[in-house]
Amino acid sequence: MKKTLRLSPALVALLTLWSGCNNVPALIEDVALDKAPAYTPVNHRGDARLPADVQRVAVLPIHAADSMPVESAVSLDAVLLKALQQQTRFEVIVVSRAECHRLFGADDFSSVSALPHGFLETISSRYAVDAVLFTDVTTFQAYRPLTIGYRSKLATVRDIRLVWAFDEVFSADDPKMRNSMRQFYKGNDRSSPSNPLPSALQSPSRFGAVAADLMFRTLPPR
Repeated sequence: MKKTLRLSPALVALLTLWSGCNNVPALIEDVALDKAPAYTPVNHRGDARLPADVQRVAVLPIHAADSMPVESAVSLDAVLLKALQQQTRFEVIVVSRAECHRLFGADDFSSVSALPHGFLETISSRYAVDAVLFTDVTTFQAYRPLTIGYRSKLATVRDIRLVWAFDEVFSADDPKMRNSMRQFYKGNDRSSPSNPLPSALQSPSRFGAVAADLMFRTLPPR
């Protein structure tokens, strides 16, 4: 007589899980990330608190040089702007690429390059701001592992000094960074799937948004 093989409910559940092989790596990664700490930037410095007279800040377009295509840099302008505004440290005044070119003959300026004569004075008087924020993309890799480097500086226009400076490279290879990505999209994007990590790991702009959020969290508090 042919015997009927009976499987325990636990074994059935296990086999069902393994049959959906595409879900297994995500599940394993999810469990691993639960145990990993979030990413904490370390390469930054600044005042213990924002100066009381820094209330309005002019935000310049991203400078990318040869690290990424111009169109990618333009798309990141909005990404960084959103991340900065979410920190509510000061009123943000956007200087567009067109306006930057009209005033100074270039679409953007690096935080480490010589500025045109009277640059800060012109920005200050035209936009009635107390400081200027420069941001450079120093490194960019659009394929796995996604990588982006941000260098950013906040300089006052009255006494021309740095209030805050940041320079760090973020890589999706880092488990801490992947954990920060998952936490960011679970907390900020309700339309994301239960495990938003796979889609975020395929999108340079979504990866760049997390890196920008981590960067601007290091701004001096009020």
